[in-house]
Amino acid sequence: MSACAPAPTPSTSSPPSAPAGSGRGPVLRADLPASISVFLIALPLSLGIALATGAPLQAGLVAAAVGGIVVGLLGGAPLQVSGPAAGLTVVTAELIIQYGWRVTCAITALAGLAQLGLSALRVARAALVVSPAIVHGMLAGIGITIALAQLHIVLGGSPESEALANLAQLPGQLAQPHTASLLIGGLTVAVLLLWPRLPGHRGATVRRVFPAALAAVSLATVLTWLTSASVERVDLPSWSSHALPQMPDGPVLGLIAAVLTITLVASVESLLSAVAVDKLAAARQRQGGPRVPKADLDRELRGQGAANLISGSLGGLPVTGVAVRSAANVAAGAVTRWSSILHGCWVLLSAGLLVALLEEIPLATLAALVMVVGIQMVSITHIRTVTRHREVVVYAATALGVAALGVLEGVAIGIAMAVAIALHRLTQTRISHERQPDGSHRVRVRGQLTFLAVPRLSRTLAQIPEDAPAAVELDGSFMDHAAYETLHDWRTAHIAHGAEAEITGRSGQVVAEPAAAHRCRPWTPWRNHQCTAAPDNAGTAHKPGGRREDDRLMGGVRTFQRHTAPLVRQELARLAAEGQQPGQLFVTCADSRLVTSMITSSGPGDLFTVRNVGNLVPPPGEDSADPSVAAAIEYAVTVLRVPTITVCGHSGCGAMQALQATADGGHPVPGAHALSRWLRHGRPSVARLTEPEAARPILDGRPTADELETLCLANVVQQLDHLARHPCVAQRLAEGTLAVRGMYFHVGEAQAYVLNHEGTGLAGHPAVFSPVRPDVLTG
Repeated sequence: MSACAPAPTPSTSSPPSAPAGSGRGPVLRADLPASISVFLIALPLSLGIALATGAPLQAGLVAAAVGGIVVGLLGGAPLQVSGPAAGLTVVTAELIIQYGWRVTCAITALAGLAQLGLSALRVARAALVVSPAIVHGMLAGIGITIALAQLHIVLGGSPESEALANLAQLPGQLAQPHTASLLIGGLTVAVLLLWPRLPGHRGATVRRVFPAALAAVSLATVLTWLTSASVERVDLPSWSSHALPQMPDGPVLGLIAAVLTITLVASVESLLSAVAVDKLAAARQRQGGPRVPKADLDRELRGQGAANLISGSLGGLPVTGVAVRSAANVAAGAVTRWSSILHGCWVLLSAGLLVALLEEIPLATLAALVMVVGIQMVSITHIRTVTRHREVVVYAATALGVAALGVLEGVAIGIAMAVAIALHRLTQTRISHERQPDGSHRVRVRGQLTFLAVPRLSRTLAQIPEDAPAAVELDGSFMDHAAYETLHDWRTAHIAHGAEAEITGRSGQVVAEPAAAHRCRPWTPWRNHQCTAAPDNAGTAHKPGGRREDDRLMGGVRTFQRHTAPLVRQELARLAAEGQQPGQLFVTCADSRLVTSMITSSGPGDLFTVRNVGNLVPPPGEDSADPSVAAAIEYAVTVLRVPTITVCGHSGCGAMQALQATADGGHPVPGAHALSRWLRHGRPSVARLTEPEAARPILDGRPTADELETLCLANVVQQLDHLARHPCVAQRLAEGTLAVRGMYFHVGEAQAYVLNHEGTGLAGHPAVFSPVRPDVLTG
């Protein structure tokens, strides 16, 4: 039992520098209470999942203990909690029906060996390639199957082995329910749904001490005991008669398929859960929580394999990472893997000491608990996400396939549907041709432009008169070589006849043009960039001092006129006619390294930009010889009615360096009197550096690199304060029609950060700048 006593985490559990990796202090302060919270959730769920599979109820406790202790010690996701999961319920139930319980244990152990082999090959990341629509659809199908089966137990009956059979027999079961079981199950469902809604601070405390699952099972058990209701209860046989695995005996191909099914489903569910836990831990860190090492997925797969090998050998259910328990672990404040390990210890102790108490739990209560878990697996959030990405058909096909045919068959249907939809999107290209009032012609292409659409494209282009101005607008993310050649040849021939011809994207850019046509890409390195270099010839005029008149700037202008102007001319003409309607007032520094259109991916008409030395916003009433910033703010807020104002600072700011050198009110830039007068608006930012250390701005949850970085961050917060004092801004903020935002761009990292906490150091709350990261899929 030595594994159940808190001790320093082994050196292999996390990087030495990680505070979440070692020490008894965090274990006692955070992990011990968190482990108890997770245990209180895991205990009833483990029994309920065992009931849903048709396995001995003790098997759920074995899997929970092994998952907590073994994966906790060996896994690569410190805060992930493993045990029996609803995602494998249907697969395990089918195996028990087909092979029996003891052979299913052997299959679980063999699946653990397979996971160990996959971890040795370091292929864990490959599991994340599976489309989220298929994964969510699989879980939804499993949830439907679980809910239908457990509903029969809640109604006092016995479920069939297939979801369709359970659905067919449901009307008869509803017509003749077992009253006591139905009332107990109904009470359980009511508590599960209402418990999270307990109001106020006291309600939050009660929810933290007694999780919903524990409260529902406890109340239903007490009610059953008080009323002496005649219902079936938990039956935990003696451990001396506990069933151990038996060597498989059956068709080899069927056994291999069973092992692979357990391996793949358990691995994918565990790895997706580990990725989700990483995101929860990172979000907690951004709010000032402790830093936790990111998951090592190959190591996590190795830990899951060892747990399944041991659980199957000891007569337990298959083990996976469980999202519900893991999320509860993070929310409870766990900081190391000892929370998971201790939770497994508590399950192990309860299996030996609480048998008499556990045998008082009604089966209808456990069935209702698992039924609610199954219903929650059909996530509305997931449905909205796949609908937004136009993959709801894949989701539905997978879910229905899993519910009607089985997990392996349903996933295969989902994969086939995903491939079919991808091919359909590749071939479904809409091409339309319109004659404009001015006599020009416009061809719009919607979708991916491949060789399959070339015949239709050629026929449409042939309908354009040779002497008429024409434009082709592409709205897609891909164009293959055949399509490009067709468009290029048409454009060349059309221009040769003296007519204008343009090929643009939806926003005026060329879509997927082959690299050989023009190798300059947006934001390629400027150094030694030859496309805008001045021609090196003897006829070039020189300025005094030896500098060529035809410099890089003019070379860039010529490049614009040659390549970009034809593509954006129509959009700029529209803006010239309609006037500007920017969505942002963007106040930033004049530093040449800060390219606003690059870091914001903005184009003409998007930003109303104010640039000055130090991205300063003088407060109203200041005696300043340059009211241009205030004028720009008034114009943007009152005339243009921008909905958002962003103040953007950056790393290594020269203005902040000058301010940092200020001592006793002296000039920050000796000899530069106008600049010194201007930089006085930054002195309040310097004053912020005298605040307590805990109130200083922080960057991505870490201490700032040096005093200059701290000043650059503090300056953004201070200028937002100045901005809010302008009457026009204050009025719009009070009306709720204007938002202000702080932003920081780290030049060396090419990383943007956004102020997500508007504290200014009061009460010790620092302003926190969090990184802006690309969107990723969640599991």
